[in-house]
Amino acid sequence: MVAVTANPRRWWALGALVASMLTLGFDMTILNVALPTMAGDLGAGTGQQQWMADAYVVVFAALMLPAGLLGDRFGRRRMLITGLALFLAGSLMGALASDVNWVIAARAFMGIGGALVTPLALSVLPSLFDPDERAKAIGIISAASALGMPLGPIIGGWLLNHFWWGSVFLVNVPMAAIGIAACVFLLPETSDPASPRVDPLSTALTATGLGALIYAIIEAPGRGWSDGVVLAMFAAAAVLLTALVLRERRAVRPMLDMTLLAHRGFLFNTLAATLVMFVLSGLMFVLPPYLQAVLGHDALGTGVRLLPMMGGLMIAARGAQPVVAKFGARAVVSAGLVVLAFAALLGSRTTAESGYGFVALWLSITGVGFGFCVVPAMDGALGALPRDRAGSGSGLLMTLRQVGAAIGIALLGSLLAGIFRDRLDVTGLPPQAAHTAGESVIAAHLIAAKAGPDSAARLAASANDAYVHGMGVVLLVCGIAALVAALLAAVLLPKAAAPAQEAESTGAAMVVTVEDA
Repeated sequence: MVAVTANPRRWWALGALVASMLTLGFDMTILNVALPTMAGDLGAGTGQQQWMADAYVVVFAALMLPAGLLGDRFGRRRMLITGLALFLAGSLMGALASDVNWVIAARAFMGIGGALVTPLALSVLPSLFDPDERAKAIGIISAASALGMPLGPIIGGWLLNHFWWGSVFLVNVPMAAIGIAACVFLLPETSDPASPRVDPLSTALTATGLGALIYAIIEAPGRGWSDGVVLAMFAAAAVLLTALVLRERRAVRPMLDMTLLAHRGFLFNTLAATLVMFVLSGLMFVLPPYLQAVLGHDALGTGVRLLPMMGGLMIAARGAQPVVAKFGARAVVSAGLVVLAFAALLGSRTTAESGYGFVALWLSITGVGFGFCVVPAMDGALGALPRDRAGSGSGLLMTLRQVGAAIGIALLGSLLAGIFRDRLDVTGLPPQAAHTAGESVIAAHLIAAKAGPDSAARLAASANDAYVHGMGVVLLVCGIAALVAALLAAVLLPKAAAPAQEAESTGAAMVVTVEDA
């Protein structure tokens, strides 16, 4: 370790990792602000917007475990550079895309790169820093990821106000290029040839199973829940994911180590963290269209107006550990979920006339609740495992959280789409215009802009009312889900906090938390 800490390039190497994590961090929140603008320019309905968001998340979740193993076996620096290169290529593809399908493909390609970058950026730290410096290094990476959250909406909003929507992809290119150059010149190569081999069949089962499940959820509102294609996709997802679990349980050295779920602390902390991601991802999907289409703010204004939640999250995440030390993880996780439930239930009372002040209030409370429940839950999950299972446990935890996020976007977005379509008043519109207006609140406003004065005002008011009603139902579901999670946490989480494994446990939880959100 002395040789590592004496290496004068280690802090420059850390800069390469910071650039990588910052790029991934603000890319997630940039898209939330850009979706309404992209929907208007590309004519994307709610389902297509869900796919633009979920394509990245599904691929990310499916490939994160094999990506980490590839780095262990073939070199972490090599795979990290590969991931950044794929992310750069996907960003270029997204910037040059001319229709929705190409954007979805670009997002999926970026998901491959993100899956390589996220676990490997953390796994190289032990080779660079001794335990004393490692805690500081993790703190710096955490700060970079945290900075990406509020920067994303603001940068994205500014770009959308001055350039075309493809600029939110193009901004990733120089950042990824800097990360690649820094990795090439500053990062030492490390590997672990003894790590488990990548199982192509398990990887394929994960990707196809999750893809079938998300497809069925997103398509169900338009096709109908009893549609043959939807039912077939649900059945295929059940078969594929069951086959994955059975295969991994029988493997001698599995990629997805299901035996970790036998640890009570790990299981229920992971469940709490996954449910929180379900709630937060759905909320972040439905809120930007409300701010832009209903309240009439531009993209930059929307980004700035998301800051209260980011501020609440960062304050709570920083203050969570002292509170856990005093009251215990179970009490803090449960209380955080109750606060999150209260924020969502309060948000469900939002109307088209509420104004931003009310939204800022429940957004701030949402951030506080999220920060106080998810960081202790993730730290408790990792702390409940034996030290030699921390790596595989972290991979499983990150994967399940991404699955929760993907299902949150798909399920809550589909709920919103169905309510909006049923409640929207399209009386007097031609059939094609009525169908287009029912795709999303953005599309309804575009149709209203082309209609006569009387029809325009009526359609715009109906679209706003329908969207706000649907958003209220989504937030109500989020509140109930958070409340159920709080009750489960209070009853089922271990009473005593598990001993921390190392300083980097909490730091890793912070990195994953902030990057996901």
